[in-house]
Parts: sequence; C-alpha cells; structure tokens
Amino acid sequence: MMLQTAGQRLKDYVLSTDDGTLIRHAFHALLAAAIVLAVIDWREISAANAELPGFDPAQPQTMPVLPPALTEGGPQAPPSEITTSVEQLKQPIRFELQPGGVLLAQGAIELGAAARFEQEIAARGEYVKTVSLDSPGGAVGDALAMSKLIRERKIGTRVASGALCASSCPIIMAGGVTREAEDGAVIGVHQVFNGSKEKLSPERAMSEAQRTTASVTRHLGDMGIKPGLWLHAMETPPDRLYYLTPEEIKKFALAATPQKVATGKAK
Repeated sequence: MMLQTAGQRLKDYVLSTDDGTLIRHAFHALLAAAIVLAVIDWREISAANAELPGFDPAQPQTMPVLPPALTEGGPQAPPSEITTSVEQLKQPIRFELQPGGVLLAQGAIELGAAARFEQEIAARGEYVKTVSLDSPGGAVGDALAMSKLIRERKIGTRVASGALCASSCPIIMAGGVTREAEDGAVIGVHQVFNGSKEKLSPERAMSEAQRTTASVTRHLGDMGIKPGLWLHAMETPPDRLYYLTPEEIKKFALAATPQKVATGKAK
C-alpha cells in the first residue's frame, strides 16, 4: 500500500512538473552518481599506486598532483605542447605579479590555496586585472573559493599559450569577468573525486557527491558556463583528462575563440 502511494505521488509530481525542472533534477542525479563512482574508482587507483616504487601512502597527497594524462596521453595526447615543467606544476600554487596587472597563478591547488590567494589579492589592491592560470588543478573547494573571489573583484582570467589549466583549474577560470584562452593553451577536465585516505560510507559518499555536484553546477551556471563542460568532466575518469578543443572552449562559453599570440612583428 505504501509503495503504491509513493508511486502515485511520484507519478503526480512528474506529470505536474515542467520539463525544465525535470531535466535539472535528472542532470543533478546523473552528476551525483558519477561522483560516487569516481570515489570508488579513485580508491582502486590509490590501491594500485600504493604498489608503485616511491609511493608512500603515509604521506598526505594533494589530489590530483598532476593529471596522469600528461604523461600517458590518455584518452588523447595534449593538443598543444605544455611548456611548463612537470616539477613546477607539482609544486603548491604560487602567485607572481607580472607587468600589466597580470598575476600568474602557477602550480597545484593544495588545501588552503584559496586563503593564500585572498591574501595576495588583498595585498595587491586594485592593481591585479587578470589572473593567468597554469595549474594541473587540485582541491575543488579552494578552486571554487578562488573563482568566486575573482568574480567579486571583477578580475579577468587567462590561460596563456603553453600553459595548462586542468582538473579544478577551469572552475577558477570560470570566475573571470573576461576569459581568454590563447592559441596553444591546454585546458582539460575530468571527474572530481575524494583524494583523502579516509574511507567513506556509501551514505556519506553520496552526501558529499550531491553537495559537490550542486556547488560546482550552480557556480558554473552563475558564471555563464554551458552544462556540456561539466558533463564532459563527469564522463572522464579521474586518472585521465578530456582536452577541450578551441571550438568547445567557445561553445561552452569558457572563453571566446582562442586568441593568437602576438609575435611583435610589424603587420
């Protein structure tokens, strides 16, 4: 009897709800399920890594330190050469003020990166006009906080030619009031996942998945990013990258058509 009542309520809800709301609910459910699977996938990846030489499971890991796709080329090789060294990208993100109001943000987004970024922006006052990103990604919560601060301060974002913006880095990029990807910039996405060594119960994993999904989906939507970008992320395992083509960068509104790098030659 209870099952019949629940079924009738669900049927009534579906019939009375507009298509847009149903699509949003289905989209959120799909993303939540994908994140739960990503958590499971990452536990298996971590277990495999524990058998590799030099991997110390007792040491805290910044996830992802560097997307394995950079070295393995899966599911495809980067579309352009990444000129920053692997060792530089592995280091905790650093901030360097450059001419023209450009703040270089280079390295992995470790836990606490957002607080350091906020201090940097506060110290530089109104001078910073653009954040130039070169990062393999990392902590999603910190990336969200950095992205929101960038939008609040009305700062632009850029990925230069030869630079990498992967994993959670495109979340930061989304915050820019203007967003630029130079010709030769490498931008990639994949599933978000839990990088801690703590074993989550199925209930907590689902709760975390729903919370993360809602936060990222809402923020990207608020920033004007098309949902196709996040769908590609959720379809790509956490040990791989989906590299965006110049057409997709424009299609998903992550940036305008990639800009050609100025050569300094007279036209």
